Amino acid sequence: MKNTIEYIYSIEGITPDQLKGFFVGWPNPPSPEVHLELLKKSDVVVLAVDKKTKKVVGFITAITDHVLAAYIPLLEVLPDYQKQQIGKRLTQEMLTLLKEFYMVDLLCDADLQSFYEQLGMRKATGMFIRNYDKQSGTK
Repeated sequence: MKNTIEYIYSIEGITPDQLKGFFVGWPNPPSPEVHLELLKKSDVVVLAVDKKTKKVVGFITAITDHVLAAYIPLLEVLPDYQKQQIGKRLTQEMLTLLKEFYMVDLLCDADLQSFYEQLGMRKATGMFIRNYDKQSGTK
């Protein structure tokens, strides 16, 4: 499967049907339509697309102030495509796109820190709020 993956930097032509299967394990997952909307409103996106099926199999997003700071809120690879270095490649591509920023931050669970450390990121302490009743993106 890995050799059929292409990495693209635009959502032009992407439809909700190509975004099915993401947000596994989320109690209130966004619909593919909401997923497309969040991709549209992100400042930077990188998508992994299976060239054979045209399905988006992974994505990473960033939001920025366009001056000093960028934040990576989401990275996900479909379960059937995991363990193929797609998440690593998506992150590398994003970090390359954001290399001119003073700070690039993300939050992750402790068990994922080693993944990001191998890509040159460092552990940090942070704070967050999660409104799980808003997790699906609906108002």
